[in-house]
Formats: sequence, structure tokens, C-alpha cells
Amino acid sequence: MSLDKKRQTYLLGWLKQYAKRHKANLRASILTGFILTILIIIQAGLLAIILQRIIVEQQHFVDILPFFGALIAVLFGRAGLIYLREKINFAIGKKVRQQIRCQLINQLELHGPSYLNQSTTGAWSTLLIEQVDKLHDFFARYLPQMRLASMAPILICIAIFPFNWAAAAILLCTAPLIPIFMILVGMGAADINRRHFKALSYLSGHFLDRLKGLNTIRLFNQGEKQTNEIARASEDFRIKTMQVLKVAFLSSAVLEFFTSISIAIVAVYFGFSYLGEFNFGAYNGTVTLFAGFFALILAPEYFQPLRDLGTYYHAKAEAIAAADNIETFLTQKSPQQHTDITPANTPFNQAIQTIEANNLIVISNEGKPIVGPLSFSLHAPFKLALIGTSGEGKSSLMQVLLGFLPYQGSLRINGIEFNQIDIKTWQQQISWIGQNPYLINGSVRDNILLGKQNATQQELQTVIRQAQLTEVIAKLPAGLDTPVGEDAVRLSVGQAQRIALARAMLKPCQLLILDEPTASLDKQTIQNLDQQNIATNSITITHQNDDMQHFDQIWQLSKGELYCHNKESSC
Repeated sequence: MSLDKKRQTYLLGWLKQYAKRHKANLRASILTGFILTILIIIQAGLLAIILQRIIVEQQHFVDILPFFGALIAVLFGRAGLIYLREKINFAIGKKVRQQIRCQLINQLELHGPSYLNQSTTGAWSTLLIEQVDKLHDFFARYLPQMRLASMAPILICIAIFPFNWAAAAILLCTAPLIPIFMILVGMGAADINRRHFKALSYLSGHFLDRLKGLNTIRLFNQGEKQTNEIARASEDFRIKTMQVLKVAFLSSAVLEFFTSISIAIVAVYFGFSYLGEFNFGAYNGTVTLFAGFFALILAPEYFQPLRDLGTYYHAKAEAIAAADNIETFLTQKSPQQHTDITPANTPFNQAIQTIEANNLIVISNEGKPIVGPLSFSLHAPFKLALIGTSGEGKSSLMQVLLGFLPYQGSLRINGIEFNQIDIKTWQQQISWIGQNPYLINGSVRDNILLGKQNATQQELQTVIRQAQLTEVIAKLPAGLDTPVGEDAVRLSVGQAQRIALARAMLKPCQLLILDEPTASLDKQTIQNLDQQNIATNSITITHQNDDMQHFDQIWQLSKGELYCHNKESSC
């Protein structure tokens, strides 16, 4: 589905809103561009004077030495200003990219893991890295150059006009051809770039997922089939890439063609004027060598800003295509925005006393019901086991308590509606251990200290012992400083879960949520976990019904309804 003109116009305005936040840098870029244009005119004037005095007036080199000195000074000045302008422009692009990446990461945090699992890792990395990077040239190149392209040619025409009005008129008449054909060539470029991003996102996610499941693919003898699928995705990406390059090369060729024609017309005019065929353009009736050199030196510089703008025009198309996905994601409602109550962001800094639900319906990020309506009441302290078969919605219910899924109905903590609680202060009261705990690509020590950055060595050793990690760490090459690798590839699932367990033990919390802890931990570790009393309250999700004596409350979720297996609880 292609982007319509209305959508493209909206996205262009959306991008420019970010540029308005960096007006000071943009103005500095425009000022340096203005001064550079003045220096280019001075440089052309000095060169024309030097050539006029050497060829026509036949002056000695000593007589024109001051002009050479001034010319060298202008060249150094231009070099310094070009460097300064590049730094300013790069800073604009860098700041905007950082700002947008922060917004994307914050949005990902608001949506939570349930939303992240709806797409592949490759697709998310493409959004956060590739597509955000494609915005850089729009802010660092296209926008500053667009302002310079509307200013520099006018200044050059003003400089040429007093010496030869005909040359200035030729440049003025031929200049509009470049942006007109640039727009014609660039039509549809945003759609081509959008399809290119889509193909890249699919290829990245497809390849990464197959790479992660390589053992499974080989065991089921699907290697050749998956290889062919990756080859098809790669070929599709190649075709989309060539389409983008074709537009870029075509636009550059059109610009060079019309620029060359315009400069050639100016050169032909002066050539015939010197031969005496043309007798117009000069105010005193004679076309001087100075005027010819001055106009011909400035003619390429007159078109250079427009040529540069044309070169960066595809950056605009790339940015609009990238902005389509970025803006869509940033404006997507978070779980809190899907609910019936407007968030009041009340800080939660009190002890958990009650958790109550009335006709609670867990809904997905798309607004579809997952489980419910459920009604229950929990009074602290509690040690709850939530049992049920896979797919009943146990984890989804916990995702609501973690603040990662929206809901309808009522959910109250200490009588305060959950939507009115500041989610960050609430999450500080919770420790969570999932079925597949996430470990950062750092050392074992770094992963444990995520629970408490300022933990002492004694606290660290205590949780290592309690999580039964002592022997595991002793076998690692560098002990606590051993890198776990990407996706914890150097550890087994059980070892990774023990590290997550130590991390949870280290974090001071009021509520501990464990999602299928028996999947990778032995019973002895689970019993040790029960004895440690990490939190006053705990909820353990499991699909096993045995060994329930450690829990004071047992709830079963079945067919969308909640059943209590003990008299003390209310559900």
C-alpha cells in the first residue's frame, strides 16, 4: 500500500517539528552558508581580477601579489567555514536521532514485553537503528541545503548583474528547470524507500529468527527450504535496493545534464560576445574579460546549491518512508491509554495491603479481550499459586499487574485504581522472574547488579549463595566477570534463571512474581526461594498441581474463570 500525498505532507510536517526544536543550530548553519556564498563571490572576483590583469593589462606578478594573498586567505576561510557548517549540520542530525530513539525506547518500555513479542527482533532493530539513521541526512543535509539553495543563487545573481545583465538573466531563466525535473524524478521515491525498509525489516527478522532456531531447522530437515526462503527475501531486498539506487542516479543525471547545459549557454554567450557577434549584456557596450571570467567562475557555484539539494532530495524521500513507521509507532496507544480511566500518575510509596479486581478484563494492545471478566481480592501478606493449563491467560493476568497490558473494569491496589498509579513507582515495588529471563550482554556481575546497582560485596555473595550460583560461577572462566554473551548463549536456561533469581533477591520489593519457576529450577532451589522470604507477598504462576503445600492460597484459571481451592481467599 503506497503513501498518499496527504500522508507524505503530514509526515514532512512531523519531521519539521523536530527541526524547529533546534532553531539555533539551523540559524547557525544558514549564517555560515550565507558567509560561504559571500566568500565564493569574493573568490571569483579575485580570480577574475588576476586573470584580467595578467592577460589584458599584462601586469607583473608583483603587482598582483596582494590579490593572490587575499585569494589564499579566502580559500582558508572557506575551508574553515565548510568544516564548521558540517559540524553544525551533523550536530542537528545527531540530536534529532537521539531524541527520536529515546522516544522509541520509552514507547517500547510503555508497551512492555507482550507487545515486543508481536514482532521479530530483526524488525525492532531495523526500526531503532536503520530507520532512525535514515532521518539523519534529512536534518543534517536536506533542510540546511534547502535554505541555502533558496539564498545562494540570488546572491550570485545580484553579484553578476552589475557587470553583465545577460549572464544573470540566462542563469535566472535556466535555474527553475533543475527543481522542476528534480520533483518529477523524485515522484514516488518515498514509496520506493518505504518498500525498501519493509523488505529490509522482513529480511533482518527472517534471517535472525532462522539463525536462532538453526538446530531445530536441521533436526526437522528444513535447511534447504529455509535457505530458499532467505534467498527469496534477499532477492526481493536486492530488487528494492536497486529501485532506490535507480531513482538516486536518475535524479543526479538529470541535475548534471541541466547544469551543464546552463553553464554551456553562458559560455557560448561570452564566446560570441568576444567574437563580436553579440552586442548586448554589458552596460558600456563592451563585454570585458573580467565580466566573462567572473560570470563563468560563478556559474557552476550558482547551480552547486541546487545540485547538492538534488543529491540530498532522495534523503527527504528516505526520511518520509522511515518516518511512516516511526510516527505510527510513537502515536500508538500505550496499555495505559487503552483503559477507561485517565491516568493520574499517583506515586505509590506505601505498603501493599490489598489487591482487588471487579469484572477485570485483560485486553491486548490491539484492544481485544484475552481473559475475563475476573473478580478477586487479595489481602497481604499472601503467597499465591496461580495454576492452570497453558494458554488460559495466567501470564497475561500478571502482565496487567506489571503494567504491560491494558485492562477494562476495575483493578485496585490499596483502594487506588491501578490506572491512577504512577507505573514506575509501582514497578519499583515488584520483582519478576519470567520463564525465559532476559540477561544483558554483559558479565554475570552486571546482570545480578541490575537488581541493586549500589549493592555491597557481602550482599552480592549472599544472593549468589541463596540462588545456588556458587558452583556455577566457580566453573566459569572469569567467575563473576564472565560475559554471558548475546541472549545468554554461554549459559544454560537453568543457569540464566538462577542469575535472574539472584537479581530478584537483591532488589528490595513488596511483591515477587514468578512465571513457571519449576521449568528450569529444581525443587531444592524453589524450596530455598520459599525460605528466603524475598518479599512479603508472592504470586507463582504454574501449570503443575503438585507440591502446593508451600502456598497459603491456590487459584485456578480455567476457561476464563477463576476458581479458589482454599477458604481463606476470595475470588
